[in-house]
Amino acid sequence: MVSRCKDPKSKAYHKYGGRGITVCERWMTFENFLADMGERPVGMTLDRYPDNDGNYQPGNCRWATQKEQTRNTRRNVWVEIDGKEMILTDAAALKGVDPHTMRKRIAAGMYKMINKEGQPC
Repeated sequence: MVSRCKDPKSKAYHKYGGRGITVCERWMTFENFLADMGERPVGMTLDRYPDNDGNYQPGNCRWATQKEQTRNTRRNVWVEIDGKEMILTDAAALKGVDPHTMRKRIAAGMYKMINKEGQPC
């Protein structure tokens, strides 16, 4: 967390610190981070949630499974299906089609793509 936000030599810096994502001052001391987040549960990783574009700070981090992490990335495509906002993968599952088929349906105008705030894009 700290190196990818603070060290330009880190392989992942461009995805974190290079985008302006920071670690709060309190968490620069590991004991404070541990007091706020607790021990890492087995099989979980640190996730910025609910704001994936936000900083590492109390209230915006959780321990998450790999599946939760995958659903909380900026690469996800959001769509509106039957008046509900969801990621494309969930929409495809809801409609019983492959995600590639769902992309084709969006391109054909059958469903609309939206941003994370629910606005058409």
